[in-house]
Parts: sequence; C-alpha cells; structure tokens
Amino acid sequence: MKVLVTGPGGFLGRYIVEQLIARGDSVRGLARGDYPELVEQGVEMVQGDLADLATVTKACEGVDCVIHPAGKVGVWGKWFQYFRANIHGTLNILSACKQLGVERLVFTSSPSVTFAGADQKGVDESAPYPDRWLSHYPHSKAIAEQMVLAANGEHVANNGILRTCALRPHLVWGPRDHHLVARLVQRAHAGQLRRVGTGTNLVDSIYVENAAEAHLLAADSLALADSPVAGKPYFLSQGEPVNCWDWVDQILALAGLPPVEKQISRGAAYWVGAGLEATHWAARRWDAEPRMMRFVALQLSTDHYFDISAARRDLGYEPRVSMAEGMQRLGNWIAEGGLRNAESTVA
Repeated sequence: MKVLVTGPGGFLGRYIVEQLIARGDSVRGLARGDYPELVEQGVEMVQGDLADLATVTKACEGVDCVIHPAGKVGVWGKWFQYFRANIHGTLNILSACKQLGVERLVFTSSPSVTFAGADQKGVDESAPYPDRWLSHYPHSKAIAEQMVLAANGEHVANNGILRTCALRPHLVWGPRDHHLVARLVQRAHAGQLRRVGTGTNLVDSIYVENAAEAHLLAADSLALADSPVAGKPYFLSQGEPVNCWDWVDQILALAGLPPVEKQISRGAAYWVGAGLEATHWAARRWDAEPRMMRFVALQLSTDHYFDISAARRDLGYEPRVSMAEGMQRLGNWIAEGGLRNAESTVA
C-alpha cells in the first residue's frame, strides 16, 4: 500500500517509516523539516505544516492510508500551539481524507487522555475522559482522538467509507530517543531529579519498535470492511508494569549515572509545580518549561498501567521485543554515543 506518515522524522514516526519500507510499502512523509536521509531510503517527502490544509491535501493525494503520529508534545506551552498542531492539524487530515477518498486513518493518541490525576491500575478502554485538565497536551489529544473516532464510518470521495482508530502507546522509549531518555540523563547530570511520592508506583511503557509495529497492524486491519478495530481506541504497552523509579535508575545506570536519591512528596511536588507554572505564566515564559508541573508531579507519583487485552485480541498485537531486550538495545545505543546530540525536549 501507499502510506502517508506524518512526522516521519520524529522518534516514533521514523520507526514506523522504516518498518513500512522494510516490508515493501510505498511511503510518503509530511514534515516541517528537511530529512534527506529519508529521501535516500525512498521516502517521498512533502514539506509543510499540518495546520495548512493545502499542504495536507497535497500530502494525502493518492495514498491508501494515513498514519498520523505528528503533533505538539510536551506538557508546557500556549493552548494555541497545541490546538494548532494537535486539533487543527488532525482536522485537516480528516478533511483531506474525505476529499480525496482515503479510507484508512491510524491516529497516535496517548493514555494521558484518560488521566485525571489518580491511580490507573489495569484500566481498559472504557476509562472515561477526565472532567478537568492539568495540561494542554492530553486535553488537545483527547479532542483530536474524539474527532478521529467520530469520523469512523463517514463517507469519503469515490463512494468510499473512512475507517479510523486511535492508538495510545504509553511512555515510548528505545534507541534514538532524544526526548524521554535524554531528558532524564540531562536532569540527572544537573542534579535536578527527585523521586516524587513514595517511589513504589508502577507504570507501563512500550519499546518503540513494538509501538511502531502496532501502527502497521492497525493500518492492515482497517483495510477490512468489517475491521474489528474501526472506531476504537487501544492502549498499548509492554504488558508488564515496572516500578517507575527502579526503571529510571536502570536507565541512568546505562548512562553511567547513579540512582536518584533525593525525594519529594506528591503534595509538595504538586504545589511546587503550581507555583512554577504561575511564575512562568506571569513572565510569559512559554519556551522555558518549569522544572516541575502539577501534571508531571501526579504522573510521576501514581500508578498508571493498562489492560492491553483489546489490542492483543483485535490487532493481534504482542510486544515482540521484551523489556530486557529493549533495555539492552538502549544501553548499546547509549554506549555508542547515541545521547551525544540529544535534545532536551519532553516526549
């Protein structure tokens, strides 16, 4: 098939592109940046912004399926930035699909769209969206996810029917991760890491190649007229929750750094985050993320792991790369200097 991948130069997007190419699919990428290395691999690139409908329409022309992981990440910034990339951009994707008769759309969402600040222990896709939001990122992703799922079954050009689904991979990590892993290492070097809460909370995560494969499985399933995944969201993970802070220490050890020793209570971290957010907001410091935020304090101190039986049943998803094997690959990448040019942005 011919597939459009948005954000093909990003962490997850690049693995999706590589897996599509490896199995012989034709790939087009839509990105704001220039990626000559993708062109060398045979990717047809369209350069432009998701918020520009003409560019998105050009990128969607002639494709069979759109895989849409691009968007604004992180948990600090102006609402307009998140709206423009995550909501308006996704609306443009939907509009182009309908206009051009593209019948398959796989949207990369996030488990944070169901996070209300409390523990999530083995929750499934019946978990509701929260009533209040502590960050623009999950709020904007939840709106985009609902738009994508509501569009399932709508008529598109050439007498087609649009089939959509939303995937919610949690804490994507692995080699070439210049976001989550890089940030942990950077903050450890700066002496800024603190265990938040009791240090006993369990979290899910997903190795990046497993997350990418799930997107291909979803794209293939949506080709079926009676696809079991159409119109549904799916949590994705390794299927084996780990202690959050033990895992952080393991990542730091791969980078030759000591474990996190300093600790702060959940309540103290929450109010420190509230104060720093207020200070940054008053100073209009939108490009300088506070060292702590309310959403982050709650994420780092609560259990959040998920029931992935629906993904196993409907997608045929299984985490082929185990936690142990993935950590070994991550360690090898770090040892080879992979973090040398890492960015200090949030995944």
